[in-house]
Amino acid sequence: MHNFTTMTTYPKKTVVQRPDNPLDGLYFVKTGKLRLYALHESGKEYTIGILQKGNSFGSTNLFDLGTNNAYIETLEESLVCHFENQQLEEFLLDRPQLMLAIIKTLGKKIEEQQEMLEELAFYDLRHRVVFWLKKLGTEFGLEEGEYLVIDLPLSHQDLANMVGATREGVSTILSSLSKEGLILPGRRQIRLHRNLLKQ
Repeated sequence: MHNFTTMTTYPKKTVVQRPDNPLDGLYFVKTGKLRLYALHESGKEYTIGILQKGNSFGSTNLFDLGTNNAYIETLEESLVCHFENQQLEEFLLDRPQLMLAIIKTLGKKIEEQQEMLEELAFYDLRHRVVFWLKKLGTEFGLEEGEYLVIDLPLSHQDLANMVGATREGVSTILSSLSKEGLILPGRRQIRLHRNLLKQ
């Protein structure tokens, strides 16, 4: 793949894509983490997903990963490789197994986006906060005794952006979860008790 791609390192907090200027081609995350988000007309941010090593985004002549209408911003320094459209078509023609893997990724992304839309539309704030904490714990959790440490810098405002709420509202929910012994909040880091994952 390296013979076909261009490698770019993006510093932390770099906006890689805006909806009015979507990226062309297919992008693979080699290292680092990036956030996909949308802006509501009220100005609130809604996180669509977090990309990490092995994840992909972009749009080609063959398929669309559904990320063109989103903002994409690095959460930490990230190394990303880029396939241009023509290069990708030539590459995939000789490698049908990779094409099948990409189709599976597409299906998974669609399921995740539908699940998140349902969370935002039908559930209260506590449910949405717990949903995102469990999701982040599953994807980025490191075991530490009875807890999972979310290996991702996460402020109350970051979490508020994910659930489409105010920082004050999210802080109240986190305080309640802490009193119940379900989380251990720290400076830009949250530990989830295993009992939270069962909820």
